[in-house]
Amino acid sequence: MNPKLQWPIAGSYLFNPLIMNGLLVTLIVTALVMVIAVVLGTIAALMILSPSRLLSTPAKVFVWFFRGTPALVQLILWYNLALIVPRFELWLPGLGTIFSISTNDVMTPLVAAVVGLSLHESGYMAEIIRNGLQSVNQGQREAALCLGMKPSLLMRRIIIPQAMRVIIPPSGNETINLLKTTSLVSVVAVGDLLYSAQSIYARTFETIPLLLVVTFWYLVVVAIMSIGQFYLERYFSRDNATRQGKGMLKATFGNAFSVRRRVTQ
Repeated sequence: MNPKLQWPIAGSYLFNPLIMNGLLVTLIVTALVMVIAVVLGTIAALMILSPSRLLSTPAKVFVWFFRGTPALVQLILWYNLALIVPRFELWLPGLGTIFSISTNDVMTPLVAAVVGLSLHESGYMAEIIRNGLQSVNQGQREAALCLGMKPSLLMRRIIIPQAMRVIIPPSGNETINLLKTTSLVSVVAVGDLLYSAQSIYARTFETIPLLLVVTFWYLVVVAIMSIGQFYLERYFSRDNATRQGKGMLKATFGNAFSVRRRVTQ
């Protein structure tokens, strides 16, 4: 009931076009970063699990570096990449420079945000995927190979379906966390939800109402994503749920029949 919260003003900004556009940018950045992070994380996880040190060592260094440095530092570094590499050039002996473009033309704020967050997030996804793949019993791998399954078929039919039950829950949590982490891109002038709110209250000085609007939309999106995560987890755990259901039915009817036998005796 504190009048300084200015709820009527917050309500008037809920569906402001600038706020809606910022929300769309936030969702797009989250989706792009998560897709790229899953691809890079899967490659890194498979490299880490490889018996070859030529593959596992670079992957471990990759995960250590990008998971160990703050996301904000990586964003600012990529945004200022032109200070290190002014131009991207392709030069061939005897032909000279074939292709040349300014780094600032390539590394726009949006590209810097997607690249920085993707590399940062891929370090976490690599560990999540690696843990999921290792959760599958080694005996199942050996049995499938004895049956003549190729490694690609083994991965697709045996390992991945079982690993998904372990991968999905932390991946869902990581996606929700990523959605909130995208608020950092406002530092590099990407027009996300927070940046849009900041651009409004910088003119109107209605800071608290705009921050309440940002909080509202983050809570709405997180609630929707949590519902999706719930159904996704239930889908990949349907075999366990079926077995547990049958076990409960068996135990219930078994107890009922045992009571009946004792009564008749």
